[in-house]
Amino acid sequence: MNKLKKFICVFSVFICATLIGCATYHSPERSTWPNYLRGASFGDMTETSRVAKKPVLLGAGGRTISQTAEPNAKSEYGDKTTNDNALAVAYMSELEFALYDALRKPGISVQRAGTDVVVILVRDAIMELNIADISADGADTLKTISKILKKYDATFIEVAGYTDAMRDTRAAAALSGDMASRTAVCLTQHGIIPQRLFVVGRGAARPIAAQDDIGRLTNRRVEIRISPVR
Repeated sequence: MNKLKKFICVFSVFICATLIGCATYHSPERSTWPNYLRGASFGDMTETSRVAKKPVLLGAGGRTISQTAEPNAKSEYGDKTTNDNALAVAYMSELEFALYDALRKPGISVQRAGTDVVVILVRDAIMELNIADISADGADTLKTISKILKKYDATFIEVAGYTDAMRDTRAAAALSGDMASRTAVCLTQHGIIPQRLFVVGRGAARPIAAQDDIGRLTNRRVEIRISPVR
């Protein structure tokens, strides 16, 4: 009888864990988004905006690339800029490989752009097909990304939404902004502090594929650009 009770208990725990793991994700109510994104910047992540945001990030507990180095790994000689650049390259290379290994899924790619790392998420890979919301698979992907970005926390993060070519540029801007904001909110739900974030919707700008039937699916995307804090 005791064995039966033990089996039922273990089986119940398994069922609960399975149901929780398969639960559909829903973005919070739009009215609550400002609470999640308080401290985030809304606009392009430029060199100027990063410099301006650095004190805000440090005040929220963030850190710079040089602060991530082990004491015995810090170079005591040579030019500081050169040393910081070398640290940034090594740090971002580790981040790139960590993301690449964790995100081997259709519709997702990890690319290098100088010292920055860019994760491209095709819309259909992270969002529901017919409604404006993040899918269960997308939420799982963003949770994975968040876990890595929490480890590599000496970085700024730009979340940019894009659409395919649309006649109504205002609608394109609104749709791309919605995708970016939903993604950013999900990241903060998984522990990314908003002071690291830049959130922007770019509409149909910067297409990465042709505007044919297949290319349109690729152009509808969210790009997460990660830049070192120097």
